[in-house]
Amino acid sequence: MAKLDSDERARLPDSAFAYVDSRGRRRLPINDEAHVRNALARFNQVRFENDEARERARRRLLKAAKKYGIMPIGFITTQLESERKAAARQPEAGSRAATTALPTGFVTLLMTDIESSTSLLHKLGERYRDLLNGVRVILREHATRAGGQEIDVRADEFFAVFHKAHEAIEAATAMQRALRETSWPDDVSVRVRVGIHSGEPSLTDVGYIGMAVHTAARVCSAAHGGQIIVSGATNDSIEENYRSSLRLRSLGLHRLAGLTDAVALYQVEADGLATDFPAPSTRGLAET
Repeated sequence: MAKLDSDERARLPDSAFAYVDSRGRRRLPINDEAHVRNALARFNQVRFENDEARERARRRLLKAAKKYGIMPIGFITTQLESERKAAARQPEAGSRAATTALPTGFVTLLMTDIESSTSLLHKLGERYRDLLNGVRVILREHATRAGGQEIDVRADEFFAVFHKAHEAIEAATAMQRALRETSWPDDVSVRVRVGIHSGEPSLTDVGYIGMAVHTAARVCSAAHGGQIIVSGATNDSIEENYRSSLRLRSLGLHRLAGLTDAVALYQVEADGLATDFPAPSTRGLAET
């Protein structure tokens, strides 16, 4: 890769750099394929002003990688490993546990899984592991950023809890946008279902249990890849000062497997998300 001289660098617009700090200093040029690859390799060496700046730079860089047909799975996996190492280095605060206690009472649960994950595994073979790690990085990052806590992750499923309904919806929206912007191996399509439900699960030494958990799982199963579906309980619990910033479209009252009562379902709609999906994967509309 030819290094940019000072004149060439000066002629480039700010949009040709993944990171421009508050003082106007420009880092990580992404003006061509070679520089994008170099920026991917050097990303973790850059000191960002804050997490928001890092996230903006990451999204710019991934968008540039997609433009040049680069599949940055190694870049995503490196971020996952960095997060794991950072978590392992967290100091104990006296007798206080390093892990924050999960909330109790009325909470909002978010569940995801990858649509057609078995087909992806057959197509990618051993490389599916890197894809799965990449998906987990995105889900974990945006759940945490919105104020949520990871509860569990297994196979292609992810489970998180939030104090407030709007936080879970904001996290899910950011997850779907990031997933759509990421380039994956062999240009495969990675489509993640997201289901959100609010209720009062019981917190035990093995995690949350109760009908709220089962309902969240059924709501997730009702969604299609790329779609976010929330239950009527979540819709009802959105605080009024946040409701105007969210768009939810009613999908009707549905019968879900294993649940006695029908559940109202809503689709989250937002800029950058797909909007056209088949009917929810349920046992059908309930009679009203």
